[in-house]
Amino acid sequence: MVTPTASPKLSGDSVQSATVRLFSLPVIVAALGYFVDIYDLLLFGIVRVPSLKNMGLTTDQISTVGGRIMNWQMGGLLLGGILWGILGDKRGRLSVLFGSIITYSIANIACGFVKQVTFMDPVQYYALMRFVAGVGLAGELDAGITLVSEILPKEKRAIGTSFVAAIGVLGAVVAYFTVKLFDWETAFFVGGGLGFSLLLLRVGVVESGMFTNITEQKHINRGNFLSFFTNKDRLSRYLKCIGIGVPTWFITGILASFSNEFGKALGIGEEIQPGLAITCLYIGMAIGDLSNGFISQALKSRKKAIALFMAIAFTLSFVYLYLGIKSALVFYGLCLGLGFGNGYWAMFVTISAEQFGTNLRATAATTIPNMVRAFLIPMTLGYQALKPSLDVINAGAVVGLVSFILGFYAILTIPETHDRDLNYLEE
Repeated sequence: MVTPTASPKLSGDSVQSATVRLFSLPVIVAALGYFVDIYDLLLFGIVRVPSLKNMGLTTDQISTVGGRIMNWQMGGLLLGGILWGILGDKRGRLSVLFGSIITYSIANIACGFVKQVTFMDPVQYYALMRFVAGVGLAGELDAGITLVSEILPKEKRAIGTSFVAAIGVLGAVVAYFTVKLFDWETAFFVGGGLGFSLLLLRVGVVESGMFTNITEQKHINRGNFLSFFTNKDRLSRYLKCIGIGVPTWFITGILASFSNEFGKALGIGEEIQPGLAITCLYIGMAIGDLSNGFISQALKSRKKAIALFMAIAFTLSFVYLYLGIKSALVFYGLCLGLGFGNGYWAMFVTISAEQFGTNLRATAATTIPNMVRAFLIPMTLGYQALKPSLDVINAGAVVGLVSFILGFYAILTIPETHDRDLNYLEE
């Protein structure tokens, strides 16, 4: 890796210019893009129980089949992350944004017709469409964060990407209320419509200057996914970036998505609604993501800010599982707190982008978060496999402990990137 040179401090005029760029069209559109991305990504988790119940599945089937469909979506995210990441470095950040939006918008509209399907088993069709949606959703946020990271000065990157995430995670809140106001089928149609509306906003966004500059240098190898595995230091940074994000999807994909099972195991009288738990989680994440950017800026460290929030998430996960919560209101309040601790996702994606040079940045920033999302597959399988012998609470605890061990090791040992100039290449 070529070591970047330090940039000069901003003058008064430069600070004003940086503030203008912080709220420029690419940043605003990236925030709205993440909003639609989260709406569609979390929608199945919100409608899992009502949609599968409406299709005639039993309670046990809703747990197992719902987990299987979720794994298909996460598998699509893994494949799409590699696909869009490579294209982002070879064809440009914007090509990924357009292609991914079209893919997941069509898939979400198709999910709204699942009950009308007669040419194949509706459950298999549902899983297939969530897989296609996953492929599309893999490119939205991460290409947007890469673009924002490259157009903002390093003094504003943390705040800019946190602003994108804070606006974006509210998509889960809108998804929940869309389902409540209408029905789960309409919610899928709305998601597809939001995606196509987003395409119109993307038209005015320009490509990253850093990427444009390296396209003129034909000898530079761009978007080579295998290059992460041909250099020991690069592989170490890549794997540690993945490790940092794993605890976030333990909380989202296990504690929140299966919150109805945990609520029952805890003996809470009122039935816990996973959709409401996910909504509370993401309200907390909106606050957490925005706060994390300012904390990172104040501490002058990505690592310290993420480690602090990871510690909060770990502590509240223990409270969730073992402090014997009996009130649904307290349970949902705890989900809000877990969301705050989980609110380092934007900083995690930012640090993943900052760890690598311009010729591999989109590949890294797109594949890494989707590797993390795909990590939910073994977490879900592990959770389901351990439940019969350990019970729901302890099965969740084992999966969570492994996730947080990986997360803490990764954040404590990865290089700091707070002041890194991103205008460099991977050799």
